[in-house]
Amino acid sequence: MFDFGITELMIIAVVGLIIIGPERLPRAARTLGHLFGRMQRYVTEIKADINREVELDELRKLQSSMKEAAQEIEESVSKQVNFIEDEVKQAETETRKTVEEAVEPAAEARKTVEEAVEPAAGINLMHSLNPPDYPEDTAEESATGLADAEQKQTTQSQAEQAPKDASPEAPVSTKTDNQA
Repeated sequence: MFDFGITELMIIAVVGLIIIGPERLPRAARTLGHLFGRMQRYVTEIKADINREVELDELRKLQSSMKEAAQEIEESVSKQVNFIEDEVKQAETETRKTVEEAVEPAAEARKTVEEAVEPAAGINLMHSLNPPDYPEDTAEESATGLADAEQKQTTQSQAEQAPKDASPEAPVSTKTDNQA
């Protein structure tokens, strides 16, 4: 703060010795030392306060810039989330429409097949598809049911044709040409 050299201090000491006198000079020097120390502490405190205020201002500026950045990020994220939610809802709607469009023709086709198959054999062929309203059958049971139905049809058609072809006078031979 004050830049005193040795020569300046010597001049002040000589002037102080002449003005104050040798008896009061040590007490005056002590008082001046205390005052000088207090002045230095006061200046140091002021400098520290100024530095703290500067740092607080910098921290406030940093805090406000961080808040602005956080708000921008939050807005960006919320926009993206809203966009994604809209896309998911749109995809869900499109998927539901597609499923509904596919289910309607399948239900109509199922009804048509059932209507066509039921009178022909009295068998429900759709049970192999395992819809929820039909009990689950294994593949063997399905094949056995089909084989039984075909066998019944062939037996019925043979029984209908047998009385027409067979005459009561002609014996029916069970031997084939290879056995004779």
